[in-house]
Amino acid sequence: MGGQMGSGTDEAGGGWSRRRLVGVLGGAAASAALAGCAEDSGSRGSGSSGSGGGSESGAGSAVPEARETAGSAAPGSSASPSGPRPLYLGTYTSAEGGGRGIGVASYDPVSGRITGGGTITGVPDPSYLAVHPDGGTLYAANERARGAVTAVRLSDRTVLGSRATGGAHTCHVSVHPGGRWLLSADYGSGTVAVHPIDASGALGERTDQVTHRRPAPGPGQQGPHAHQIVTAPDGGHVLAVDLGTDTVYSYRLDERNGTLTEVARAGTRAGAGPRHLAFHPGGRYAYLANESDDTVAVCGYDAATGRLTIGAPQSTGAKAATNYPAQFAVTPDGAHAFLANRGDDTLARYAVEADGARLRLVGTVPVAGDFPRQIALSPDGGLLFAANQRSGTVGVFRVDAASGELRLTGEPFASPVAVCAVPL
Repeated sequence: MGGQMGSGTDEAGGGWSRRRLVGVLGGAAASAALAGCAEDSGSRGSGSSGSGGGSESGAGSAVPEARETAGSAAPGSSASPSGPRPLYLGTYTSAEGGGRGIGVASYDPVSGRITGGGTITGVPDPSYLAVHPDGGTLYAANERARGAVTAVRLSDRTVLGSRATGGAHTCHVSVHPGGRWLLSADYGSGTVAVHPIDASGALGERTDQVTHRRPAPGPGQQGPHAHQIVTAPDGGHVLAVDLGTDTVYSYRLDERNGTLTEVARAGTRAGAGPRHLAFHPGGRYAYLANESDDTVAVCGYDAATGRLTIGAPQSTGAKAATNYPAQFAVTPDGAHAFLANRGDDTLARYAVEADGARLRLVGTVPVAGDFPRQIALSPDGGLLFAANQRSGTVGVFRVDAASGELRLTGEPFASPVAVCAVPL
């Protein structure tokens, strides 16, 4: 997202939403192109399940994918840290030059080299991915006019089925730490939803949906735009970040019934456009990327009440005239934090101080790609992956544990309209 912030519109099942157009257009061109976009309708009907899909080598993709080589880890496997590890890649299948499903690859945890391993087909517009805590199932947000979420069994790449979220343009998914509930956020309708996860990893019918009706949309917004939903480290509260209402909502999840009860709200300054929240491992602080006004903020978090307190705006380090911060990543030891800057096409590097209460901007590093939509750290924190939407590449950086310095490991890996990279 960036520039104009209205709800998305799609053509009959999967065209370009407003938030996706900004990934291709920039600056004044984006503003002109988006001015005529109409607001999408609100909620859709209840969910339905299905199965199908499969895997393919990726032949015929707009951006060539390397084939899996001998010794690559099988998806979902528990390879040793010294061996290849699985990597899953999200894309827009309905975009020109986009992928054909969820990209499957592996990476070397020492060199950072990525090796392609084909595609899981039958999953439309998988723009964001999340893995079950047991590592056996992958979940995708299907970012289309009729929002949905899809489950994929990783052992054999079988698509277990999809469920409707009841909203529009599902853009984020996360799995509750207990492994029994999938949480999703719908950008187009400003809604968040909950789906049960059964013993096989498959999804059940939606158990709850909440629409962000208050406060009123912020400056320049046509409605609420839920951009993220994530569980706090204490496990007791779920937080939803809404770009359209300039608000972070705190909910308590009923783990028996799969329902959400709002317990607190935290408002940013008007027009900030909050997009993504990442917690410090200590659990008392979190870092918020504000897309619309190109700032970040340190937030205090009270586990007892679920209340978030948003601090003063800080710099993203961007030098470009137009920049849209996308996503934070925090190292497992809590010593360093990184921010993806779209427009500036850099990774901002922060030193985390005072047990998480302070971010100190150290500098920025070129991302070696165009429009870094999402970033993620390997489980050990040794590598950072940057999904570059416009260049269709995934860059890999070595993270220095002591200093937090980032060093590009090699040539970026070609991946069609790369909008998400999930290393295991």
